[in-house]
Amino acid sequence: MPGRTQPPTARAAVDRARLSVDRNSPVPLYFQVAQQLEAAIDSGKLEHGSLLGNEIDLADALGLSRPTMRQAIQSLVDKGLLVRRRGVGTQVVHTRVRRPLELSSLYDDLSETGQRPGTALLGLEREPAEGRVAEALGLPVGTEVLRVDRLRSAQGAPIARMRNHLPLEVVGEESVREALESGGLYALLRARGVRMHSARQTVGARAADAAEAAQLAEEEGAPLLTMERVTFDERGRAVEFGSHLYRASRYSFEFSLLARG
Repeated sequence: MPGRTQPPTARAAVDRARLSVDRNSPVPLYFQVAQQLEAAIDSGKLEHGSLLGNEIDLADALGLSRPTMRQAIQSLVDKGLLVRRRGVGTQVVHTRVRRPLELSSLYDDLSETGQRPGTALLGLEREPAEGRVAEALGLPVGTEVLRVDRLRSAQGAPIARMRNHLPLEVVGEESVREALESGGLYALLRARGVRMHSARQTVGARAADAAEAAQLAEEEGAPLLTMERVTFDERGRAVEFGSHLYRASRYSFEFSLLARG
């Protein structure tokens, strides 16, 4: 709106995110802004903790109405990417983790992208391999394996609940707890001399039940990504079977596809 000086926080946020609107586009203005803000958060142009200013200042900076800007901001608040803070304005609270489908650990991927991974070890115990676990690891039913349950966080917020079953001959039990509380599973396997070669992985989705929602700071029924992975070493031996749940609001997988022929 003419005649009003734009506050530096709002103007800087608009410039960093390269926000603009096309009034001739059939796409609603609020949705254009929301998409651009989300892309800027995902790409790191707007980092965790970045201040965007309040809705009035942002609306002024883009020449939009306050209701339009409020709708754009609310859509990202609902996704858990932004939060409104009294006396501060709108702030980026989370960035979404985009993970390429490679044979790597979540801990390593988060570390490499500056997401400050953390681990809460929920369970560590021996149990007999039954059904799907025995089949995945290629073990006789009833063979003892090590079950590991963890809650992985990124930048202090929960992002995944992870369960892994490991053959005892592969991992042993010495110092496992300390290693998993301070690092990732694949680092532990490498330290045990395991050379991982390939994996078979399945990705799906389902709704969170009450217990899962509480662990992952989501609402009951919120969408979760599911992933099952069997990892093999260079000799073709199954060395781990993982069954993981990821917050769809904070996490996505990236695929690279090639055309046939």
